[in-house]
Amino acid sequence: MKRRLCLACSLLAAFSYSCAPTETRPPAPEAPQARGPTVEVRAAPPLEFRGANSQGDRPGDTDCNSPAHWDGDTLYVFNSAGHPWRSSGSGLARLTESYMSVKFDNQVNGGRWFESTFKDDDGTLYGWYHHEPLGVCPETQPRRHLTAPKIGAARSADNGATWQDLGIILEGSPGAIFCDTENFYFAGGNGDFSVILDQGREYFYFFISTYGEIAEQGVSVARMEYAQRNSQQGNVWKWYEGRWNQPGIGGHVTPIFRVGVDWHRKDVDAFWGPSIHYNSHLGLHVILLNRAKDFNWTQEGIYITFNPNLADPGGWTPPRKILDREEVVPKLRDKSAWYPQVMGLDASRRETDKLAGEVARLFLRGESHWELVFPRPGG
Repeated sequence: MKRRLCLACSLLAAFSYSCAPTETRPPAPEAPQARGPTVEVRAAPPLEFRGANSQGDRPGDTDCNSPAHWDGDTLYVFNSAGHPWRSSGSGLARLTESYMSVKFDNQVNGGRWFESTFKDDDGTLYGWYHHEPLGVCPETQPRRHLTAPKIGAARSADNGATWQDLGIILEGSPGAIFCDTENFYFAGGNGDFSVILDQGREYFYFFISTYGEIAEQGVSVARMEYAQRNSQQGNVWKWYEGRWNQPGIGGHVTPIFRVGVDWHRKDVDAFWGPSIHYNSHLGLHVILLNRAKDFNWTQEGIYITFNPNLADPGGWTPPRKILDREEVVPKLRDKSAWYPQVMGLDASRRETDKLAGEVARLFLRGESHWELVFPRPGG
């Protein structure tokens, strides 16, 4: 399912607009909206990642969240399209120092997309990938191209040039595969996710898209103790019915944002692809979301939600729209307009996709034509 980036900076005609997010019909019932954080969206000079498998001056593909980390004065960014590629440089607009296809210590059945990374104090880089196995549905099935994603972990000692695969750590229930689905890509599974370490460095939180049984479809959450980062298999626990009590592999979930219409129908209505960062200006965690409105995953709009406490899955504000499809598609080369994410701009604070301040860049499918400004409530 996954799909483009090369650095290009040219000035747009100067204009900006404010978009305090407005609500639309959510895919599930929600409590009345309370006053809370908002965001302003404004135009900015275009930036573009180089993407995966770039050829010459032609940008490659960026088919998922693009994680980043700093090592000294060097910023590393990963773009994936079935396999991850790494760019590096002295800043977001200067990722020209190196460009390479990363290497794993193993081979897998299907593709891998890096969605999140974490650089530890000892220099170890941890990464988490979306894996799409082949052969999920029988060869005799008309929909034999379908897959059911899983989430795996990896570890690197050289800033992500080479990786040790630590195995699959999150997977859907084994019986929740629907080869008769009307969805174009997935017959089930867990994937399209992001990961963040809490401010107390106690747990990693995994915000995942879940595609199995209708009652468990949507955006769900799991967590793992920071102390288990080198032995992740069997140590990730999913949130289910108010407790962190279900195993990462095969366990059940209670979505924090449920689907409005089943992922396996043509008229699906669902949030997916959560991209999380900690916003130091607000003192809140912020998630950006896609919203699919049909079986081809046509983007209905970009949404935002806030939460002060990762340990409280019920504490997320109802998602509010910040951009319509019609506002973003004309600017993008890839019209899918998937994978909204931020990139923090303050190099002195080592901001990335996981940390941003008052102003950050908004990327969609590896392209940025906008800034997000996060005013403090009442400010």
